Amino acid sequence: MGKDKLRRFAELETLDRVFQPKGLFLDKDFELKGKWGNEVFGNSKPIVVELGCGRGEYTVALTGFYPDKNFIGIDIKGARLWRGAKTVNEEQILNGAFLRTQIEQLAAFFAPGELSEIWITFPDPQPKKTRENRRLTSPRFLAMYRSLLVPGGIVHLKTDNRTFYDYTLLKLAADNVTIHRQSTDVHTEFPDDPLMAVQTTYEKKFRDQGFSICYVSFSFQ
Repeated sequence: MGKDKLRRFAELETLDRVFQPKGLFLDKDFELKGKWGNEVFGNSKPIVVELGCGRGEYTVALTGFYPDKNFIGIDIKGARLWRGAKTVNEEQILNGAFLRTQIEQLAAFFAPGELSEIWITFPDPQPKKTRENRRLTSPRFLAMYRSLLVPGGIVHLKTDNRTFYDYTLLKLAADNVTIHRQSTDVHTEFPDDPLMAVQTTYEKKFRDQGFSICYVSFSFQ
């Protein structure tokens, strides 16, 4: 492991609003489950999570757009998550936090109805059929999101992968959802939307390679 990664891992341990639980939470609940609002943010404002947040570009940007909401970036990659976590601490962004864990374990960290929105930004499309169950919009994950969201809570997806996007729409059509907005080229269709203008490191790379960015938002009925 490189020295930079080691340094970032060590620094993560010293930062506020960064949670790195040890081990797996497959048969128990994390101590903050159902308590994030009161014990982390000190309020009862809506909680929004970004799944696979990477460097946390979206999480940090959203804290500025919506000071009346709390945001938690979630990723298993500590060296990536470090950038967003450091920004939140350096700039004293009190409505932002980061959690290092596997997305499959979300139900051990959040209580039913604890989340108001979920952002999924440029997930691994898991193209092999044998790995469909690991796609973040597979029926397995959609069922988990449904249980964790408040009634009417919204899921947002941004992806450069058209095949994954079409797969998602297919699964949503088989579920009981309301689609609020969708696009196969958000930067052309919604050029003045500040939410769509936020770009992750991966998004910038994909756009430079000529890929259009797809987006869909939906809620469960």
